[in-house]
Amino acid sequence: MSSASQDKDKASNIVNIDARKKLDDRQRKQLQHELKVYMEQYFKKKLGKGVDYTKVILWEDMLIIRGERFLTDPEIYIVQTPAGKEVVRAARMQVARQHSIDNMAYFEEKLQARAIHQTYDIEPENDFWMHIVVFDRVLTE
Repeated sequence: MSSASQDKDKASNIVNIDARKKLDDRQRKQLQHELKVYMEQYFKKKLGKGVDYTKVILWEDMLIIRGERFLTDPEIYIVQTPAGKEVVRAARMQVARQHSIDNMAYFEEKLQARAIHQTYDIEPENDFWMHIVVFDRVLTE
């Protein structure tokens, strides 16, 4: 690859993945950051409020996304009761389902891999959520 091509790739801050190769540590960290920014923008656009803390981890054949402090002030108040906790959990699980529907094709294209399993969960009492996707190939070295 020429120096100009390398500079262009570096400047665009986009990780190009070859489905036959595994991500090295630098590529993995760069892609984790790119996916983190993408997820923060997605939730800000869809919900009007972003997640205060987002962490994205690519490890072997998995993508793990976790978020903290995503509840609105009214939801935080409602969660204080057992019935309220279940109401908020049900509503936020619908958000998680929609996030999966909206973003799975993006993740598969970005990682050049097919999702074969996934799970997501919400803990409204801890203001925490996570989404784990297992792909059909090992992604990292």
